[in-house]
Amino acid sequence: MFTPSSLTRAVSRPAALALGLAMALSACADRNHVEVGAIPDDYRTRHPIVVSEAEVGLDIPVVSTEGRLSSADRERVRDFAGRFKTARATTIRVLQPSGSGNALAADLVTRDVVAALKANGVGSNRILVQPYPAADLGGPAPIHLAYVTLAAKTDPCGRWPEDLANTSDNRNYFNFGCASQQNLAAQIADPRDLLSPRGLGEIDAERRTQVIGDYRTGNPTGAVTPSSNVDYDW
Repeated sequence: MFTPSSLTRAVSRPAALALGLAMALSACADRNHVEVGAIPDDYRTRHPIVVSEAEVGLDIPVVSTEGRLSSADRERVRDFAGRFKTARATTIRVLQPSGSGNALAADLVTRDVVAALKANGVGSNRILVQPYPAADLGGPAPIHLAYVTLAAKTDPCGRWPEDLANTSDNRNYFNFGCASQQNLAAQIADPRDLLSPRGLGEIDAERRTQVIGDYRTGNPTGAVTPSSNVDYDW
């Protein structure tokens, strides 16, 4: 026979179980989704890092009295060739000014540029030399080096679509977090890593065999800490 107190306990137990289940499910929610007062407020949503095609370029100004690359420009070309190989791009375009007052000098310097690219590991089949009209350009028309690759970037920062004094919604201002996102995107060596993970590298079989052998014989399996010349035993 149920008494009022036993009936209350019988009813409260399923309710407590349901409440505990609801709390457990709520703990599994997406913690990356930040909400303040039920209003989405995540700087990663406002300023997402996007992977897209982008042109990387280098301008080399040429005056009419020059006939070869300067040492400083040669270093710039060397650095540009290194970035080109790291980006795994296909072709470097070398755009040479045509019709300008420095066209003859630019032709000589372009040959030096191509030679410098080849000397730094860029194959001749990956260098495309093209003229571009420069008769209407004022000043010394530059030689332009360019290649197209993938780049990680965000939209430009510095946009203020709302009044900063309007804080009634308790939300971050629109430009909040944009600089951090841009800095993070600039530090990404290979934007392809944002699209998919890299495959596993090769296993060092020699090191693995040595560690297993040390484990079986009871020897330390970690790296040996080098001894220090500093004595802290005072």
